[in-house]
Amino acid sequence: MKGGVFSAPGDYIYFKSQVPLHKIPIGSKQWRYYDFGPKVVPPLICLPGIAGTADVYYKQIMSLSMKGYRVISVDIPRAWNNHEWIQAFEKFLDAIDVHHIHLYGTALGGFLAQLFAQHRPRRVRSLVLSNTFVETTSFSAAMPWAPIVGWAPSFILKRHVLSGIRDSPQEPFIADSVDFVVSQVETLSREDLASRLTLTADAASVGPLLLPDTSITLMDTNDYCATPQSLKDQVCERYPGARRAYLKSGGDFPFLSRSDEVNLHLQLHLRRVGIEPQPDLIPSVPKDGSGGSSTEPNNEREDADDSSENDKRDSGAPSTSESADPPLVPEATGSHDLDNQLLKMAKLSNGTGESLPNAFFHDKQNLLVSRALLNVTCEFLILNLLPLYLGNCTLTGNVAAM
Repeated sequence: MKGGVFSAPGDYIYFKSQVPLHKIPIGSKQWRYYDFGPKVVPPLICLPGIAGTADVYYKQIMSLSMKGYRVISVDIPRAWNNHEWIQAFEKFLDAIDVHHIHLYGTALGGFLAQLFAQHRPRRVRSLVLSNTFVETTSFSAAMPWAPIVGWAPSFILKRHVLSGIRDSPQEPFIADSVDFVVSQVETLSREDLASRLTLTADAASVGPLLLPDTSITLMDTNDYCATPQSLKDQVCERYPGARRAYLKSGGDFPFLSRSDEVNLHLQLHLRRVGIEPQPDLIPSVPKDGSGGSSTEPNNEREDADDSSENDKRDSGAPSTSESADPPLVPEATGSHDLDNQLLKMAKLSNGTGESLPNAFFHDKQNLLVSRALLNVTCEFLILNLLPLYLGNCTLTGNVAAM
C-alpha cells in the first residue's frame, strides 16, 4: 500500500456524482447498493469479498450499464451464519422486485453466491466466480478466536482483514486497487467486519448445484492472491465443465486493477447465457439532482460518502443537472476542457455584473454611437471649412491675375 493520504480516483468521483446510492432497511438488515442499467434486462449482481463494499464494482457498473446491461452491486449486510445470509438476500431480491439473477462474486462473495445458488436454484441463472472457494475449513482453522470475534475491537478486526492483502511493491494499477479497497475497509463498522469474519470462519461447504457447469465462469488471477491456490483448485475440480477465464495478473482485486479484461469476460459470459443488452434503454442523468445521493437516511458510512461528494466538488466534476447525456461515458480531455472554457466564457462579466452576451451588445451600442458622432463631426467640419477653403482659393487666384 502506498503511503500518504488516499485520494479518490477521478472516475470514481464521477461515478458517485451520477449513480445514486440506495439504502433500504429490510427487517433487521440495512441494504446498501447501486442499481443501474435497463430494468428490463435480468441483472448481474456483484457480491464483494470480506474487504469490499458495493463501491468496489463501480468500474463494472460504469462499463456494462453503458452497453445496455443492468448491474447491481451490494454490500454484504450483517449476517452471522450462512442460512441467515441466504434468507436476507432472498428478501432483498423480493424487495427490489428481481426474480432471476446472474451472480458475480469474488472471494467471500463468490462463496456466498454458490450457497445461494445451491439453496435457491430457481432464482440463479448463472455464476461468475473469482478467486473464491467452496469450503471454509481452512479459514476457521486459521482463526481459533472466531467464537469471540463479535467482541473484538474494530482495530483488531481491520488488522486481521488487511493482513491478507499483500503489502509489497506491485504494479501501479494493482497498488491503486489495494489503496482503494483499504479506503473502503475504513468505512466498515466493527459489526460489519465481525459478521463477515464470522461468515468466513463458519465451517461450511457448498453442496452440489443444480446449475449446469456451462452456466458458470471461473475467473482467477495467476499472480498473488489471498485465496490459497489449493482452494482455487478445489473450485476448478468442483466445476470441471465451467468456462475458464484466467487473468495473467490483477492481484486480489482484478475488477479494479484489470477492469477492462474483467468487463470483457463478464460480457462474454452474459452473452453466452443468453442475456441480450438493451443499449437503447440506457438511463440518462436524473434532472432533479438525485444522482449520487442516497434514497434513504444515511447510515454509519455517511461521512465517507460525504467526503467523496466533497472530493467531487473540489475536483470540478460535472453535476447531474448540467448534462442530459448518458452519464457514464466521461468525455475526452480535450473536448471536456473546451466545454469548460466555453462555459466560463459564457459566464464572464464586464465588471458591471453583465453577462458576456449583454456586454457584447452594450459594446456594440457604444461603437454605433461613437461612429454616428464621428460622422456628425466630420460633416460639421466639412460644411464650415469648405467655404473658407473656396474663398481662400478665389483670393489666391485674383492675386495671381494681378
